[in-house]
Amino acid sequence: MALFDLFGKKKETRNSDIVPILPEEIYKHGVLELQDVVAPSALQITPRELNLGEKVARTFFVISYPRFLSTGWFSPIINLDKVFDISIFVHPMDTTTVLRKFQKKVAEVESQITIREEKGLVRDPVLDTAYSDLEFLRDRLQQAQEKMFQVGLYITIYGDTRDEIDKTESEIRSILEARLVYLKPALFQQEPGFKSVIPIAEDALGVHSNLNSSPLSSIFPFVSFDLTSDRGILYGINRHNSSLVLFDRFSLENYNSVVFAKSGAGKSYMTKLEIVRSLMFDADVIVIDPEREYEYLAETTGGRYFNISLSSQHHINPFDLPIPREDENPADILRSNIITLVGLFRIMFGGLTPEEDAIIDRAITETYALKDITPNSDFTNLEPPLLSDFELVLSGLEGSESLVQRLSKYTHGTWSGFINRPTNIDMNKRFVVFSVRDMEDELKPVAMYLVTHYIWNMVRKELRKRLLIIDEAWWMMKSEDTASFLFGIAKRGRKYYLGLATITQDVADFLSSTYGKAMITNSSIQILLRQSPTSIDLIQETFKLSDEEKYLLLESDVGEGIFFAGLKHVAIKVIASYTEDQIITSDPSQILAIKKAKEEISSQQLEETSG
Repeated sequence: MALFDLFGKKKETRNSDIVPILPEEIYKHGVLELQDVVAPSALQITPRELNLGEKVARTFFVISYPRFLSTGWFSPIINLDKVFDISIFVHPMDTTTVLRKFQKKVAEVESQITIREEKGLVRDPVLDTAYSDLEFLRDRLQQAQEKMFQVGLYITIYGDTRDEIDKTESEIRSILEARLVYLKPALFQQEPGFKSVIPIAEDALGVHSNLNSSPLSSIFPFVSFDLTSDRGILYGINRHNSSLVLFDRFSLENYNSVVFAKSGAGKSYMTKLEIVRSLMFDADVIVIDPEREYEYLAETTGGRYFNISLSSQHHINPFDLPIPREDENPADILRSNIITLVGLFRIMFGGLTPEEDAIIDRAITETYALKDITPNSDFTNLEPPLLSDFELVLSGLEGSESLVQRLSKYTHGTWSGFINRPTNIDMNKRFVVFSVRDMEDELKPVAMYLVTHYIWNMVRKELRKRLLIIDEAWWMMKSEDTASFLFGIAKRGRKYYLGLATITQDVADFLSSTYGKAMITNSSIQILLRQSPTSIDLIQETFKLSDEEKYLLLESDVGEGIFFAGLKHVAIKVIASYTEDQIITSDPSQILAIKKAKEEISSQQLEETSG
């Protein structure tokens, strides 16, 4: 009779040779393992390439480098819009052994130069250059300023056909040979070449070049059109080449950023991710939250959350004055605060005539004087006035009847609990959130202006690295006074180590303001996520996008878009770790699942305690 072994080979046996196969072995033979899932459907090895199912793969290795390698020479390859894998193996060499070989090599070169001189031959510049390079490198090695490495650089390109592979190979060769870097295909070594490139950290090909530290550092693979900094936080992954987009906003010419995206495009998710990562880099974060999206994040990170509404217990007195710093004049502080208050009343009253503007200015000055606050006063121990004090002064001025009547709803009417109270907010945490979700829409611009003014006074009080985030900033761009105040913070924030991040989904309202484009100009970082068809043309015109970039923004998934830094930009995808995702998600279903899991854990702990 005939039996088939596990590999399908047929072998003739006698009845006495038959060994029964145990059920356990049959079961193990049928188990699906990870390698069965990731393995291609078929594999064929030829001298020049591998056929992996329906794909063709060809592996190359670098055999020669020029005398000098400039920084970023490998960037054009990394940014190539092709499918390929790159593997770089770095094997350190013993410096003592290298120095002994160098000594022998220097002696050989020096001997050749001497022989040519004795024969009266013309000086050979190749030998002279080699001798000077060897001596220079030997000195650097001896002083431990350099080290030597054996470096293997392998590239595997993929395609559907051999013609596609040949075309990609020609393109890569032309780029590298222009830099005097030469490739060779791994002839009859495609299998070890492919093993060297897949992520198993095995240098099966073993084709090495000797490089010292300086040229080796120029092969650093995470390069993306100069949009990778040497420090900062991870904003996302370059969608073009999967490199990292790392930036420190506080190392740029200004610390500001703008984010434009349609609803549901992931702008709040991306902002929360930046908050978490900024907190790890010792930056204080302050958020003006119009939709109560940051409450859970504040609780999780040990921050502080303030709800600003008509029925809230948290109050801000607009007449508060910051304590002047050593380089500031109290008179300038008071004058600046009076101008800001005039802007606030202009928003509260729906506009002021020139005569009313002058009356308001005079009334504010006299209200401060009522509490002994003058340009020459020490603000430290003085109690600031309230809105009711201002109303009392205003009612005694000629021509103020209409103003007093309009003010009454903020002092005696339904809105009296809003700002006619002493400040009871303490920003003594590294992460602070002000929510205005429960504030009536009519009062939201007033509330956001008031909160921003209070934050600005706190920022000027003490110099610390801070990030101020204003979500749905189009609310503040509706009024010229709030837009002007926001633009002033954007321009002056750098002096106080403050970065301003404005986020909006209503692009038309934001850019229609006279300060909209000025805000973009004064922002070192601009981020565009998925856009709606109604606003894409305005976005394209404002940011000078190509048609390809325009369609990229229309078709982007959640958390995908374009990241601008200066004149350069790349396509970006925002990614978060599992832990980060659990505390920053805005998905209602995911939030409910997290809350349910917490309740179950609490219930279980309670049962264990009771038991």
